[in-house]
Amino acid sequence: MTDKPSATGTQSAPEEAKRTGGAISDFGIDTTSKTTGEAIGDYFARVRGGELGSLPALAGLIVLVIYFAAQSEFFLTLGNVANLFQQGAGTIIIAMGLVFVLLLGEIDLAAGTASGVCAAVMALHVVRNGNLLGGMGTTVFYVFCALVVVALGLALLMRIWAGAALALIALLITLIGVPANAWLEMLLAIAVGGSIGCITGFLVAKIGMPSFVVTLALFITWQGVILKLIGEGGTLPIGAASPTLNAVANGNLSITGSWVFCVVVAGGYAAVTLGQHFKRLNSGLVTQPTPIALAKVAAIGALTIVGTYLFTINRSQTDIPNVGVPYVVPIVLGIMVIGMYVLNRTRYGRHIYAVGGNAEAARRAGINVSKIKASVFVVSSSLAAIGAIVYSSKIGSVDPQAGALNTLLFAVGAAVIGGTSLFGGKGKITDAVIGGTVIAVVQNGLILLNYGAAEINIITGIVLLVAATVDALSRRRAAAVKS
Repeated sequence: MTDKPSATGTQSAPEEAKRTGGAISDFGIDTTSKTTGEAIGDYFARVRGGELGSLPALAGLIVLVIYFAAQSEFFLTLGNVANLFQQGAGTIIIAMGLVFVLLLGEIDLAAGTASGVCAAVMALHVVRNGNLLGGMGTTVFYVFCALVVVALGLALLMRIWAGAALALIALLITLIGVPANAWLEMLLAIAVGGSIGCITGFLVAKIGMPSFVVTLALFITWQGVILKLIGEGGTLPIGAASPTLNAVANGNLSITGSWVFCVVVAGGYAAVTLGQHFKRLNSGLVTQPTPIALAKVAAIGALTIVGTYLFTINRSQTDIPNVGVPYVVPIVLGIMVIGMYVLNRTRYGRHIYAVGGNAEAARRAGINVSKIKASVFVVSSSLAAIGAIVYSSKIGSVDPQAGALNTLLFAVGAAVIGGTSLFGGKGKITDAVIGGTVIAVVQNGLILLNYGAAEINIITGIVLLVAATVDALSRRRAAAVKS
C-alpha cells in the first residue's frame, strides 16, 4: 500500500520524514523547542497542575534549616553538618531501595529488620573471625544455610540472576569460613540482603500474597532471627574489632581525595548534562534551553566546590584533626547515581515505571510483571544491607534492636516526603535523598534544641503526614487538570 498525497497537496508522512531527516518528523513534539521564558512558564504551569515532585520537600528543607540555624548556634557548625550526613546516611540508603518497591505500589515493611539480620551476620563474622558455625550454633547455622539455598533456587526459578549471584556468594562465604576481613564482611551483608529479597519477592510475585502481609510477617520473623543471632541484651562490637568498618560512617577522605571527588562530581555532572543537551540539539530533538542547562551545571559546580572547601576545614574540637569529605557522602552519591541511571536509562527501569503505572497494560505489552515485582525486593533488601553497614559503623556495634524501632518508618517516610508516591508509578531515587535529609535535619535540630524522643517522633510523624497529604492533593489536582 502506497501513501497518497492528501487533497490539500501536502506531503505524505514517509516523504516528509525523508525531507526533514528521517525519524525526527515522526515525533512532532521532539522538534518543538522552547525559549528560556517559555520553559520556565511551562514549569510553573505543571506545578499549578499538581506536578509538584520534590518541590514541597525542598521548600520544607530550606525552612527547617533556617529555623534550626536561628534557634541553635551549633546547627550550622561544620562538625554538626558532617555529623548530620553521617547520622542520616543509613536511612537514606534504605529509603533509596524502598523507592524501587514503592514505584510498583508495593511496600516492604521488612526492610528495616532485614537490614538488622544483615548487620548481625556481618558482626558475627567479625567477632568470630569468620567462624559463623561457632557463632550461630549448629542448628541455626544449618537452617541459615538452608534458607540461603532456598533463596538461590528461587532466584534461579524466577531468572533473577543478580539475586542468584548474591545468594551463591552468601552461601560460599558462610560455608568456607574465611577469616575476618572487612571488605568480605560487607560483601556478605549485601549478599544476605539479596538472599532475603529473593524470598520476599517470590512470596509476593509468584505466590501472589499482598506485600503488606508478607513483609509484615517477615518484619516479625527477622526480628526474631536477630534476637537468635545476638541474644537478648547482647551486643556485637565491630568498631574496635575492624577499623575499616568503623571508618565507613566515621572516616573522611583526605584533603586531596576530597578535591578529586569534587572534580569528579562537578565535572561528571557537567559532562553528562551538557553532553546530552548538545547531542539532542544536534539531533534536532527537544531539550531544555541552553541557559537553563548551563545554570544547572553552574549551580551544582558552585555547591560542590563550596561544600568541599568547607569540609576541608578542620572541624575538630580536640587536638586530633578532623578534615575531609565524610566517606558516607560519596557512598550515598554513588548509589544515587547508579539508581538514577538504572531507573532512567535502562529497559529495566522503564519496565518498573510501566508496571507501576499500569501492571495489566505492562503485561499485555510483553513485560514479565512477576519478575519485575520480585526483582525490586532484591534491590530493596540489598540496599537495606548497605544501609545496615553504614548505621552499624556509625554506632560501632550491632544489638538486638538493629533495624527495628524507627529505622523502617523513617526510611519509608524519607521516600514519601521526598515525593515518591505510595500509589506507585511516580517517584525518583533523588526523592529518598531529599526526604532523608529532611528527616535527618528534623532529628538533628530537635536534639540540639533538647527535645525528647516523644517530641521528635510526634514532629517527624506530622512531617510525614503533611507529605502524604500533599501527595494525595497533588494527584487529585493533576487528575482534575487532565480531565
